[in-house]
Amino acid sequence: MSVNLSKGQQISLSKSDGTALTAVRMGLGWQAAQRKGFLARLTGPKDIDLDASALLFSGGRLADVAFFQHLTSDDGSVRHLGDNLTGGSGAGGDDETVLVDLGRVPAHVDHIVFTVNSFTGQTFTEVENAFCRLVDETTGQELARYTLGGGGAHTAQIMAKLHRADGGWQLKAIGEPATGRTFQDLLPAIAAHL
Repeated sequence: MSVNLSKGQQISLSKSDGTALTAVRMGLGWQAAQRKGFLARLTGPKDIDLDASALLFSGGRLADVAFFQHLTSDDGSVRHLGDNLTGGSGAGGDDETVLVDLGRVPAHVDHIVFTVNSFTGQTFTEVENAFCRLVDETTGQELARYTLGGGGAHTAQIMAKLHRADGGWQLKAIGEPATGRTFQDLLPAIAAHL
C-alpha cells in the first residue's frame, strides 16, 4: 500500500514483516502544461527538461552525487538510469529513475537528498502532473508518492530525503521550492534539511 506524502511527512522504510528494505527506486514523472492562448494551443505544450538528482551527504557535506552527467555514485550504490529531455509520463510512469542499493550505501553517508531541476529554465508553472515516488525495487511495490502540485514560479524542488535513523532508513517528503538549473545551485537550500 502506497502512502501519499504531504510536505514534511516522514515514514520508516521497513517492510510490514519488520525487515528493512534493501533497494529502492525513486521515480520522477512530469508533463508539460498546456500553454494558454490561441497560438500556444495550436503548437501544443513546450518540452520541459526536468532533471532528477540524488545527492549523498556525510556529516552535512556533499560526498557524492548521481545525476544525468554522473550516472553512478563513485561507490556504485546509487544509479541514475538516464536523462529524459521532455517528460511525458506524468500520469503514472517514471520519466527519470534513480536506484538506491541501501545495503551498499557507505556507512559514512547519512542522507540521500532527491532534487528536481528545470535544466531548460522553465518554471514549475509550466509543469503538470509532476510526482516523485519511492518503490521497493525487490517487489515493485510503490511505498510512497509525493505529488508536486500547484506549479509555482520556481525552477527547482528539493523533493525528499532518505536518512539514517534507528538503525535503518527513513523517508521524509521535503517539497521545498527552490531556484536553480542544476543540483549545485540548490546546495545552500539543501543544507537546512540535513
